[in-house]
Amino acid sequence: MWSVIKSVLAAFFGVQKDARRREDFEKGRPVAFVAVGILMGLALVGVVALVAVAAAR
Repeated sequence: MWSVIKSVLAAFFGVQKDARRREDFEKGRPVAFVAVGILMGLALVGVVALVAVAAAR
């Protein structure tokens, strides 16, 4: 699971190596990547919202 999280984080920031991306597509389960991607996206939105609320005060 840690490799999926690292891969999704690297993809979020656009720094994932081509070899790693290929390995993910060949060996990884799509459901795991989608689930982690959705959770990371929600976490990012939550952090941005908290920063915006804190900045507005």
